[in-house]
Amino acid sequence: MSLPQRPLGRTGVNATILGLGGEGVLRTFGYEREARAMIEAALDAGINYFETARAYSGSEAYLGTALQGHRDRIFLTSKSHGRSRQEAEAHLAATLRNLKTDHLDLWQVHDVRTMAEVAALGAPGGALEAFFTAKEKGLTRFVGVTGHHHPEVLRHLLDAYAFDTVLLPVNPAEPHYKSFLPLAQDALDRGLGVIGMKVLARGLVTQIDSFSVRDFVHYALSQPVSLVVIGADDPDQVRELAAAARDFAPMSEEAQRELEEFVAPFAKGLMYYKP
Repeated sequence: MSLPQRPLGRTGVNATILGLGGEGVLRTFGYEREARAMIEAALDAGINYFETARAYSGSEAYLGTALQGHRDRIFLTSKSHGRSRQEAEAHLAATLRNLKTDHLDLWQVHDVRTMAEVAALGAPGGALEAFFTAKEKGLTRFVGVTGHHHPEVLRHLLDAYAFDTVLLPVNPAEPHYKSFLPLAQDALDRGLGVIGMKVLARGLVTQIDSFSVRDFVHYALSQPVSLVVIGADDPDQVRELAAAARDFAPMSEEAQRELEEFVAPFAKGLMYYKP
């Protein structure tokens, strides 16, 4: 099966509009059988973007085992939460070992929250030295940055450094408080690949009867993004997400506003990831 694809910014890569995230069952230890079944369901659904992180429990090892034999047809990415060069380099070595590969397609600076972290990343001996050196050495094709606390922190990094991608929150609660959506548009206009996360607010939207998972996926894909990345717990969830992506059509402005207004009373809870 196939999924629609979009350019990942100026990277020259076309990625499926749905990527499999390293959350859900992948963010565990000891669930090898369940993780493999879900990863295989993602491959069967046509997903070519697979994302994990050094901080995501056994996620890297699960992917490294299940994706053997598929490396040449997938886009593989991980993240490091290290803030020093030494820590980030150690993370990258472990990541490559766990994923059973000699390079990443995208290595991302994970979850930058404060200006103090921005300063540490860019200081002599900071983690950004490791990231951009890894790109020069071919250990990663591209370098990205992620964040979900405050858009201005992420904006500062995008202004100061030559990142290839940015990963940020995209859901209908966002317009109600410190929205990341204007930054998504700005980043896309600059030629960055823009990856949307928190699309289902860690599954909280499944408790809403008036709208479906499909509605939230279509809302996110109607924003200025290259793709959205979503974790799952089992193959059925993967198939549901893939079906939503496969029949995607841009949501009308009216329908987007309706969804934003509906979630307004509980938007704070959906944005659990902000301080």
